[in-house]
Amino acid sequence: MTSDLAPTLGVASAAAFCLAWLSAVAGFGGGVLLLPVFTALFGLRAAVPVLTLTQLSSNGSRVWLNRHDLRWPIIGRFALGAVPSALAGGLLLAAAPLAPLKRLLGVFLLVVVAWRRLNPHPRTPSPRAFVGVGAASGLGSALLGSVGPLTAPFFLAYGLVRNAYIGTEAACAMTMHLTKLVAYGAGSLLNPNVVLLGAALTPATLAGAWAGKRTVNRISDRLFVGLVEAGLVVAGLLFLLGW
Repeated sequence: MTSDLAPTLGVASAAAFCLAWLSAVAGFGGGVLLLPVFTALFGLRAAVPVLTLTQLSSNGSRVWLNRHDLRWPIIGRFALGAVPSALAGGLLLAAAPLAPLKRLLGVFLLVVVAWRRLNPHPRTPSPRAFVGVGAASGLGSALLGSVGPLTAPFFLAYGLVRNAYIGTEAACAMTMHLTKLVAYGAGSLLNPNVVLLGAALTPATLAGAWAGKRTVNRISDRLFVGLVEAGLVVAGLLFLLGW
């Protein structure tokens, strides 16, 4: 690591720690907020694959820390939809018009939060519905770097909270990230510099996930859901603003 790169990695590591902690508490949010940070530091072409590597380590640590609370039927069905769509999205990354998709996703998230407030007892989705959730998430994640907020309403409606929610969501996200890395490699986006950056940021993401796990065990289910909904609103506004 050169002296010129050290300050950049220091800033990126601090951001990765803070946002891995946020993801471990709310189940999402780190990727949405890290993308503009990484874009400013590394450039857009490198930012998405570096973000994917960072999220892979962050999600992997959350899966391990919450391994006793995973809901495997949901994870399996999610993967059925996510793997092929993430592969397709990863191959389309260089040519897809991303701005309209981001704004549409922002509107969707804000509408979902409003709907949850107006309908506090929504119908519980069937496990089969997570095939479609996975398909939409895989495509969006490959194109936008992270769409964790897209899946949150479905996990909440299914009744998952705290450790079960965080671990299951992280395991589902891992299926997308692993597939995206294959697609990015095929598209020559996964070069040695990107891999080194991802490896250098891994310790910070692992530390943030561990700190977040300790935090989430101290809050109530009601506060947890409130934090997730607040995160959905912030993410929706960021997407609408074109971040």
